[in-house]
Amino acid sequence: MAKTKTQFVCQQCGRVAARQMGRCPQCGTFNSMVEQIVAEPARPGARVPLSGARSTPKTLRQIEGDTDARWAVPIHEFSRVLGGGIVPGSLVLVGGDPGIGKSTLLLQAAACLAAGGRRVLYVSGEESPEQVRLRADRLGEPPADLLLLCETDLEAVLAAADRVKPQALVVDSIQTLARADLEGGPGSVTQVRECGLGLLGFAKEAGVAVFLVGHVTKDGAVAGPRVLEHMVDAVLYLEGERYQHYRVLRAAKNRFGSTHELGVFEMGERGLSEVANPSAAFLSDARGGSPGAAVVASLEGSRPLLVELQALVSSSPYATPQRVSSGFDGRRLAVLLAVLERRVGLRLGHHDVFVSVAGGLTLDEPGVDLGVALAVASSFRSRPVRAATVVMGEVSLAGEVRRVMRLPDRVREAVHLGFARAAVPESQAQEAASLGVETVAVAGVRDACERLLEPRAVEDEAEVPGGTGAREPRA
Repeated sequence: MAKTKTQFVCQQCGRVAARQMGRCPQCGTFNSMVEQIVAEPARPGARVPLSGARSTPKTLRQIEGDTDARWAVPIHEFSRVLGGGIVPGSLVLVGGDPGIGKSTLLLQAAACLAAGGRRVLYVSGEESPEQVRLRADRLGEPPADLLLLCETDLEAVLAAADRVKPQALVVDSIQTLARADLEGGPGSVTQVRECGLGLLGFAKEAGVAVFLVGHVTKDGAVAGPRVLEHMVDAVLYLEGERYQHYRVLRAAKNRFGSTHELGVFEMGERGLSEVANPSAAFLSDARGGSPGAAVVASLEGSRPLLVELQALVSSSPYATPQRVSSGFDGRRLAVLLAVLERRVGLRLGHHDVFVSVAGGLTLDEPGVDLGVALAVASSFRSRPVRAATVVMGEVSLAGEVRRVMRLPDRVREAVHLGFARAAVPESQAQEAASLGVETVAVAGVRDACERLLEPRAVEDEAEVPGGTGAREPRA
């Protein structure tokens, strides 16, 4: 007869302890240790018998691979992030903040697959059939091959999938599924892990593409054990502000494609619609003339993207000035401010600096360094960046502007959107000269500030209402 024992499991990171703890020693979360009762083997070292047929080792040459196995989805931005389409037998986890549009996106993708002749089973554990139908009606007429099941028991879901034989399965959400033979309620570490393993085995054995909706914690990570992210084939995050129209789909993990691709959507009355030209969407109507704004050419996977950076420098009333950034790494901003103070001569030690990426994007590519530095210098000196200018370049600690990857693609995107001037690293000036745009070759940050900022509009910035009160340092 099997014995039972008591253990305590952290609901955030999955750490197992033999006694109750007020604070998890691994993730530092308070009051997250939950008691669970587990069964021990009847005798030490007893092995659980394997069920099903045993697999036989094969050489890689004996295994046939299908390079055209991906399913094309009419939602091109979704296919781009997945790596070119849906792979049969894959397990994909989609996370995001509440109300961001995860269920809407997957319902649209399920409808597109069903409209293309593939049978899809949509499992909802959070909503009633009437609620799902209301959302589907808002998105359009549901296809005939789109099946709906409202269920929270994993065994019932797998039994229904075995009967209807779907080609794709959507589970909304993994935190609502549970197994009756396990301790703990839905959403606990044990239930999420075991339900994920059950769906993983079903996806690989039946060749069904399975999509899981995952709730996120306050830190932005998918709730549940980290093993859930390790067992799936792809982890996608839908990002954006709830009160903004645009949504960004990124891949944090992808076994079948790149993790640098970006999908841009716009939330409307009929669900999420693709943004054909993201660069134009993230640029403001005013293309210059305002101090503290600079347009940069970033690279997101295979797509060049033009984004507006905004900076505000003001006198600080505090002993320690504030350094606030939104959509840009705060540590990298501190490095650029040190370069501006040391190499250019901008006295920023007593000023608050605020940097924001327009549109709610997050930029981590080093090619936008020069744009951030130029926007800060523009706000500090109250001199706008020259109109119709796009900036690109990585800034070193010595104040030099280094090369960027795929410069021609960035410049062509700028030309397509009507920009007449491109500030590029001096080492890549010849590469950009033949692309139909005025090229400004800059060797360093000081050189860029002297050549790309308009002449001072007022004689003394301290006389401007709301100005920083800082004078431009004398040469």
